[in-house]
Amino acid sequence: MKKIITTTKAPAPIGPYNQAILSGNTLYISGQIPINASTGKLVEGNIKEETKQSMENLKAILEEADMTFEHVVKSSIFLSDMNQFTDVNEVYGTYFNPETAPARETVEVANLPKFVNVEISMIAVK
Repeated sequence: MKKIITTTKAPAPIGPYNQAILSGNTLYISGQIPINASTGKLVEGNIKEETKQSMENLKAILEEADMTFEHVVKSSIFLSDMNQFTDVNEVYGTYFNPETAPARETVEVANLPKFVNVEISMIAVK
C-alpha cells in the first residue's frame, strides 16, 4: 500500500506525479528543483542558492513524512553542468553527517525541468 506525501512547504508538482510516496517504511521523493514554495518562483542566481533551495524542498518533504536527512539512503543529483559539481557538493554536504551520508550518484544532463541547473531526488527509510 502506498501513501501520498504532500506538503505546501515544497513546490507543488508540475506534472502527473506526487512530491513523495511512502511505501511501507520507504519514502521515494520526486526530484526537487529550486522553486520557492512560498512564491512559486525559481531561485536563480548561482548554483549554491539553487542547490540550497532544492535541499530545503527535500527537507520539507522529509519532515512531512516524519523523517530527516539521517533517514536518506540514496540520492540522485542531476546537473546541467558538471563544472558546478564542487559548489553543489559543498552545499549538499552541509545537510549530512559525512559518516552516515547516503549512497549517491551525480550525473550531467542536457536539460532539466524549467531549464534549471540542478535537480535532486532521494529515497529514505525509517
